[in-house]
Amino acid sequence: MARKLADARETGDVFELSSFTPYLLNQAAEAQSDIFSKIYRNRFGMLRTEWRVLFHLGRHGDMSAKEISESASIHKTKVSRAVRALEEKRFLSRATSPEDRRSERLSLRPPGEEAFRHLSRAAEDYETALEERLGKHDACKLRELLKRLDGA
Repeated sequence: MARKLADARETGDVFELSSFTPYLLNQAAEAQSDIFSKIYRNRFGMLRTEWRVLFHLGRHGDMSAKEISESASIHKTKVSRAVRALEEKRFLSRATSPEDRRSERLSLRPPGEEAFRHLSRAAEDYETALEERLGKHDACKLRELLKRLDGA
């Protein structure tokens, strides 16, 4: 086995992970997410899933945890933990759904609304900086390509 691997290296037949598109996408996403996460972590003590839950409530209004999970493609247990943490920070409240008493409607409280406004502005500033770094044309093209991949 070791000999086959050595032969493959010599002939250039070894798969190069660093050029594999899913790997590159993941690396880029993690790098950009880590940069932006400092904003919501330092200012509001939030984790990534908490930010995403807060964003969905701020953007779409009252939602159930199940709706957030489906909309954001986040596992329901992660949404549940994020909801609990945001509730402890007094960013959101829960109310039993009048349509289905087994379900809860989640809504932002004033501190959560303020955090959403602040982080929305920060996200816009981040996008502007990214466009300046990549150039407007390339930034637009990148978003277009990522949307096409997401829809594939």
